Amino acid sequence: MRSRILRAILVAVAVTGFVLGLPLGYTALRLVDDGARGDLASRAQRIAALIDEQIANNQPIDLAKAEIGVPEGGHLVVTSGGGSRELGSSPGPDALSVEVPIAHQGTVRLEVSSSPKRTTQYQMAALVVLLVVLSVGTGTVVATVTARELAKPLRHVAARAARLGAGDFRRDERRHGVPELDLVAEALDRSAAALAQLVQRERELVGDVSHQLRSRLTALQLRLEALAEHPEPDTASEARAALEQAERLAEVLNELLAAARAARAIGAEPLDLRAELTAIAEEWREPLRSKGRALRVRVPDGLLARATPARLREAIGVLLDNALRHGEGQVVVSARRDEGTVVVEVADAGAGVPDELAGHIFERGVSGGGSTGVGLALARALVDADGGRLELSAARPATFAVFLPVPRAEDVVGVSWRTDLTPR
Repeated sequence: MRSRILRAILVAVAVTGFVLGLPLGYTALRLVDDGARGDLASRAQRIAALIDEQIANNQPIDLAKAEIGVPEGGHLVVTSGGGSRELGSSPGPDALSVEVPIAHQGTVRLEVSSSPKRTTQYQMAALVVLLVVLSVGTGTVVATVTARELAKPLRHVAARAARLGAGDFRRDERRHGVPELDLVAEALDRSAAALAQLVQRERELVGDVSHQLRSRLTALQLRLEALAEHPEPDTASEARAALEQAERLAEVLNELLAAARAARAIGAEPLDLRAELTAIAEEWREPLRSKGRALRVRVPDGLLARATPARLREAIGVLLDNALRHGEGQVVVSARRDEGTVVVEVADAGAGVPDELAGHIFERGVSGGGSTGVGLALARALVDADGGRLELSAARPATFAVFLPVPRAEDVVGVSWRTDLTPR
């Protein structure tokens, strides 16, 4: 987009310079030519008047008195009474000449070399070309700056759309003062809110369905286990066969749920948390510094966790944004290995989370600072999609803990779905 804007402005500037430069150059050349001819005609008129006066006074024509009116290197030819008199030498065939009539059927012809006129014309042409080049150069600078300023909001909107595709459903308050781009930003925010609700409802639906199915299967298995002890052999045999089918159905359900979780986390990969968290912190260091607060990252070298980079970045970004808006003092991002999992903690030195909100802080719409209450719910959904979990480990000061799986050897293998789901 930036290159297109730049090309369009440069083409407009070039066309404008071309359209204005040609007439300007032509006009400058004509002005030089008219000026030279006008000056020569004026000199010839004065010489003709002098000679007319000599003829009127019955004096012989004396060209010496007219010499002062002849330019340097000029050639004067006076024709009168069938004869002609000359002053100076001829400038050659390529000469600029003017002829003026005098009394008694005579003429005065004044000639000069055209070289000075052409030199002046070349200088004027060079000046016009220089002006056109300066205009195009200035237009290029203005076009570059304008294209850069116009491209910035476009790049921001494109980055916002990319973050939305990566699962960042937070509202972006930035506007650019361009009505069309602001309409796009508003549409992206509305889409983000709708997608956030859809994702949250999907998570809740999957959780509710899996819980209900597990509960019903467990109750069914208990009833079948009781029937399997029935004294009637046929009844007991049928109950054991039904119990076996129920157990296989439970296994299929577990496999489907596991495959669904794995499919959501298909982009998860072993990450170097020190490099990843440092890069995330750099994006938030300046906003915190502008409020007089510091951001520290404490992660040991070589600590790996399995997560999707985009989801981890957005989840940690939500926690840092929460610390920026509602916390105080220094913000610390730390990570450690703990009993088969990796824990990433984000803490600040603020007053913490009120007791009445601590148990509901991850529920959608719950907020203690006037915000939308969407961020933490989405952050938990993003972490959960990668097989982790997000918890409030301490209310005062507020400390959020992200529990991530430790990478395994099979993590490098793609997700495999079970194809044989027929009853056995």
